[in-house]
Amino acid sequence: MLRAVTQLCRGDPDLGRVVARHGPPPLWARRPGLATLVRIILEQQVSLASARAAFMRLQAGIGPVSAARLSGLSPNRIAACGITRQKAAFIHGLAVDVLAGDLQLRSLSEAEDPAARSALLRARGIGPWTADIYLIMALLRPDVWPDRDLALLKSMKSIKGLPSDPSPDVGRRIAETWAPWRSVAARILWHDYLARKNR
Repeated sequence: MLRAVTQLCRGDPDLGRVVARHGPPPLWARRPGLATLVRIILEQQVSLASARAAFMRLQAGIGPVSAARLSGLSPNRIAACGITRQKAAFIHGLAVDVLAGDLQLRSLSEAEDPAARSALLRARGIGPWTADIYLIMALLRPDVWPDRDLALLKSMKSIKGLPSDPSPDVGRRIAETWAPWRSVAARILWHDYLARKNR
């Protein structure tokens, strides 16, 4: 990843200034599997801290997060752990899909990015953002851009001196200049966003 960071900084002085200010981004990585997908679903449209708290409540309420355990519970029982009804339904449906073999998470590590993304998008409760975050964080794919990630768009506005947060389409066009290391560029922008937020 450090080689990719170096190449990105050489090609884009704005990214270079972020790395000079904050250092290289951490390699945020998560173990591939259902528990990580559940946690990413919980992160949809909420802060990381809120999602972490929800995941901890879920674990405390049901025990280890597994397809067998979750599919055996009703969505209402999952929601009783302090999770919204919609996300509880997504989590239950996802567990059913995994247990039935409709979503084979182990095979994703061998699939090309488009195929892995398509397989994830066929599962209940998984949209483009969730699929992209799983590819970046769990499968460590180097060239994925989650174009609707609000933190990335806010950081892009800041480092590029834009008058407002860019639209997903504008952000995607800017990110194209960072291929084949768009995931690494995203990590740099997240690093910048978190550093600014924690000042």
